[in-house]
Amino acid sequence: MKAEARKLAIADYKKRPSIAGIFAIRCARTGEVWVGQTYDLDKIQNRIWFSLRMGDHKNAELQRAWTTHGEASLSLEAVEKLKEEELPYVRDAILKERLAHWRATLGAQAA
Repeated sequence: MKAEARKLAIADYKKRPSIAGIFAIRCARTGEVWVGQTYDLDKIQNRIWFSLRMGDHKNAELQRAWTTHGEASLSLEAVEKLKEEELPYVRDAILKERLAHWRATLGAQAA
């Protein structure tokens, strides 16, 4: 019965809707802010933190902040969650527009 319960839990996890949106990473020591977009706000921190730990994040300035100040100085927050959109091209256009808005608003760099 334990294996069946595990299979059901995995199936439920895969069915859960992902929430697209805009996130900001802040460095408490320097005040720097990086803003990015994602199709799944629940998973983005793990993905970014993993690449930072490995030392191969695509943003050299963010990687430098991580290396210099450490994990404890960085935080990630969702700044905007998008409503569920059925059409991918509409979602992509909205994400692009909102990303530009938040970068300008926060004076942020690309994450």
